[in-house]
Amino acid sequence: MKEELIASITKLVVEKLSQEKTQSEPEVDLWSKQPKNLPLEAAAGQPEGQVRFKPLQMQEANGKQTVKPLSQKGEFSSPEQEKKEQQLEELRKKTPSRIAVGRAGSRPKTDTWLKFRFDHAAAVDAVYGEVSPAVLESLDLFSVQTKVKDKEEYIRRPDRGRQLSDEAKAIIKQRCQSSPAVQIVISNGLSAKAIETNIEDVYLSLQQSLNNLGIQTGTTFYVDKGRVALMDEIGDLLTPDVVVMLIGERPGLVSAESLSAYLCYKPHKGVLEAERMVVSNIHKGGIPPVEAGAYLGTVVQKILKYEASGVSLVKKEN
Repeated sequence: MKEELIASITKLVVEKLSQEKTQSEPEVDLWSKQPKNLPLEAAAGQPEGQVRFKPLQMQEANGKQTVKPLSQKGEFSSPEQEKKEQQLEELRKKTPSRIAVGRAGSRPKTDTWLKFRFDHAAAVDAVYGEVSPAVLESLDLFSVQTKVKDKEEYIRRPDRGRQLSDEAKAIIKQRCQSSPAVQIVISNGLSAKAIETNIEDVYLSLQQSLNNLGIQTGTTFYVDKGRVALMDEIGDLLTPDVVVMLIGERPGLVSAESLSAYLCYKPHKGVLEAERMVVSNIHKGGIPPVEAGAYLGTVVQKILKYEASGVSLVKKEN
């Protein structure tokens, strides 16, 4: 047989087989958000031969686990399933925590994971961020430094965040009133975002509350990279009756802008932590900033009345 004839016959056979294979294979919609290896279901309104995937649900049959298609989104396979989903939705409304969000296999769903990454990034930014000078200028605050040089040292050495630099001590003595009834101190702490977002409302509301109560206040100032126990050194330096420290809280994955207010009667080095008081979770999703400032004024009034704070104040009240 001639080679040209063999080549021609082979070409015809290959073309015929290719045509038959193309006709026998259905068209598959590859753009699907559903998992692979699922049963196929005829797609209404789609061209003949096209198929789509449908999700699965495990069920018991004769003591063995089998699978069946789930209902489409918004539908439930049983009243029990619908009731359970309604209960979970009620729980989700009561907390900002990530509960009943589901998963994809052993991993979190994509939207849940992206939200987690976003909140984590916001927390990091809050710690490493700086308060804008415009915020301090708007409240007419001067700024001083602790013995911390940078953020890394601030995180590694909390003890240095509890001590004022020598320059800061000199500035405070020069510019602040000695022995006021109340000394207000502001610090970024572990969240600069908390100061930028809440401090104006909290501070101005607190000032107004103290003025209405007839309580004298000293010269408020800002301390960069301070810790809560810094109020003890300020107490020794200015000898006020009460120190109120407004400081950024350690950010979490729910809020990175939460502010705390610490109060202490005549703080000094060596004071017990039990003598401090705190009003925390001050932000738009917790205690409203304006309301917190007004409430702090009443707490200060109570501290001055009983000449005590913390556990000692509770004992005297009772």
